[in-house]
Amino acid sequence: MPDRIVDLRSDTVTRPTEAMREAMARAEVGDDVYGEDPTVNQLQELAADRLGTEAALFVPTGTMGNTCALLAHTRPGDEFLVEESAHIYYWECGNYATIAGLAVRPIRGEHGILTAEAVEAALRGPNLHFPPPRLVCVENTHNNAAGSAWTPEQLAALATRVHARGLALHMDGARLFHAAVALGVDPRAYTQHVDSVMICVSKGLSAPVGSLLCGTRAFIDRAVPLRKRLGGGMRQAGIIAAAGIVALESMVERLAEDHLQARRLAAGLAALPGVAVRQPPVPTNILVVEVTAPGWNSERLVSAWRAMGVLSNARPPLAARLVTHRHISAADVDYVIEVTGNMLAAA
Repeated sequence: MPDRIVDLRSDTVTRPTEAMREAMARAEVGDDVYGEDPTVNQLQELAADRLGTEAALFVPTGTMGNTCALLAHTRPGDEFLVEESAHIYYWECGNYATIAGLAVRPIRGEHGILTAEAVEAALRGPNLHFPPPRLVCVENTHNNAAGSAWTPEQLAALATRVHARGLALHMDGARLFHAAVALGVDPRAYTQHVDSVMICVSKGLSAPVGSLLCGTRAFIDRAVPLRKRLGGGMRQAGIIAAAGIVALESMVERLAEDHLQARRLAAGLAALPGVAVRQPPVPTNILVVEVTAPGWNSERLVSAWRAMGVLSNARPPLAARLVTHRHISAADVDYVIEVTGNMLAAA
């Protein structure tokens, strides 16, 4: 491995800031299962305020937050509808089936965006042979769709149709703040349309651990024992919640820097002969790259980059995913563009 490493595998590799480490060191703590950790309570109140919801629940991971939402909104045997490559369906170990006991109806979206018409077409009328639909899940930004961000108008149109059919709407907002920053809107422009939302503080916001599930007080009251059932009841969790507070208070606006570096990287790679870059209409910090020359595939691209110190994640069969974050500088972007050009010239 070369001396220089540019880790573009994910924004989950971000490390806590010095301010986070200091806040963690001095955090006031208690037993969160008893609801007595003041720092956890502060984080939950802060998240609810930022997202315009009545309450929030601190969970160790986004997958747990999404699973709690599935369990809280549905009963075993129900059906939920989701975009066909969404994280909650694609990357979360089939929890919708193995833990929540749900049937799933995957729907093809455009850049990960579900339209009201597509959901309406997928809904079936009452029939004793069919599982009853209860929930629609959306992802914002959409990981597998190269970080595609919904617009609030797109979400509002979907929510109107979903709620008219008597279904709940959950948002996997692991990177919700990326969408809000990309479009220059308040996160509440999205969350006002959904019944629940999960956000991560451990990705681009750089906290070491944690996500928050947000919704009405009644919804969160249902989610609390579900978190416990899933093994997410934590004790002196204020030590990690303190970093989440710093993340929400000081790390959101700087996400624009990650978007800038992603645009520079996309433009530089796309200018190279034989390189195709996929980005959605509203791009954020993720891009999907493919070498179109014969003989190239995901495995070869990821391996060739790794030999140059550039780390990526495969998107088989032909592409790889690159994710910018606060540890990726303009110089890193220039390096990736340069070594990619050299790599292709030598192939």
